[in-house]
Amino acid sequence: MGTDGMSFVAETGSGHIVAMDGAPEGGGHNLAPRPMEMVLLGTGGCTAYDVVLILKKSRQDVRGCSVKLQAERASEDPKVFTKINFHFKVSGRNLNPGAVERAIHLSHDKYCSASIMLAKTAEITHTMEIVEV
Repeated sequence: MGTDGMSFVAETGSGHIVAMDGAPEGGGHNLAPRPMEMVLLGTGGCTAYDVVLILKKSRQDVRGCSVKLQAERASEDPKVFTKINFHFKVSGRNLNPGAVERAIHLSHDKYCSASIMLAKTAEITHTMEIVEV
């Protein structure tokens, strides 16, 4: 539902409330993420969840995972994502780099619905770093 100008409040299927807004030049007030930013946020959360779950199932001592997405969009409508890089920072004790790489690939190729959908229009790449804690 619209709240003011181009600001919106959405309720998810699980009953959570999320605010979204547009850029000032498009009538928004820049008070909340834009809808396409929410797409990236959800995709990052989806793949980070997968990576941690896969590493835990692999008996890796994972303590944290963050992922930063950098994306490019088409210049013409529809302005779909054309390139997205996922930079994973995985922390833990004695993490096996091969296991981390495998978890990332499994997420992108098999489990993360969001990144698999985005791969229909975007070139998906990933980088990673492992932090010993």
